[in-house]
Amino acid sequence: MSKKILVIEDDPSTLRLIKYTLQQEGYQVLIAPNGLEGLRKAKNEEPDLIILDVLLPGIDGFEICHRLRAEPQTARLPILMLSVKAREIDKATGFKVGADDYITKPADPSEIVSRVESLLAKKTAKPPNGLGNEEAAQLILHKCGEEKHGQT
Repeated sequence: MSKKILVIEDDPSTLRLIKYTLQQEGYQVLIAPNGLEGLRKAKNEEPDLIILDVLLPGIDGFEICHRLRAEPQTARLPILMLSVKAREIDKATGFKVGADDYITKPADPSEIVSRVESLLAKKTAKPPNGLGNEEAAQLILHKCGEEKHGQT
């Protein structure tokens, strides 16, 4: 079964490029032309990853990302922000609100595919011990606490 990617983008030419590129790689592409529809589709369609523009009509991409991270159902979805906003402060804001990666437009199609593949691989990967990131972090903290108190 192909991975489902939700693209929240209002620019038709960018949307066509991303959709075509991802479909050529075998991904199922869902489209939302604005933030409200994007939030709705993120909850109802259960995508595997979201590509999110920052400059959108109504609610901007930073706010959408923040809202997605606040909802338990969408909090762990990989989010790739894609924007013409290329300043470091814009990228920092994207990461601060929860983006997993940030690409500036115009983006090369091969770069988009590479970033998507990387984020999807991270989503499904587990450390060699078989634990998820949170479980591994808890185990490390527990072990550090035992060593601190002379236990092993």
